[in-house]
Amino acid sequence: MQIDSLIEIVLAALDEGKGRDIKIIDVRGKTAITDFFVIASGTSDRHVRSLAGTVEASAKAHEVQPFGLEGEDTGEWVVVDLGDVVVHVMKPPVREFYQLEKLWADSLPAAA
Repeated sequence: MQIDSLIEIVLAALDEGKGRDIKIIDVRGKTAITDFFVIASGTSDRHVRSLAGTVEASAKAHEVQPFGLEGEDTGEWVVVDLGDVVVHVMKPPVREFYQLEKLWADSLPAAA
């Protein structure tokens, strides 16, 4: 599957689940882990788990098998590894603490 299509699937799933403050970070050439990070916030542990589950189910429905799903036990930060795209769903305090956007700031698209 094309990366653009995979990102569209992820964004649609996050939008469907009412994910907040969704960011796409292009990390191609900066890490061997993945090509893109998608970061979104959920309002509670339950919402974070639900968003990650929706992403996982949507990927599977499009015949993309996730490599892993981590963090469901606490629901504060759940990672869905889709290979070329790694999705981070976090509660706002956790997102603020780890500041992944700041870590990869040079990879964010320019503000319009």
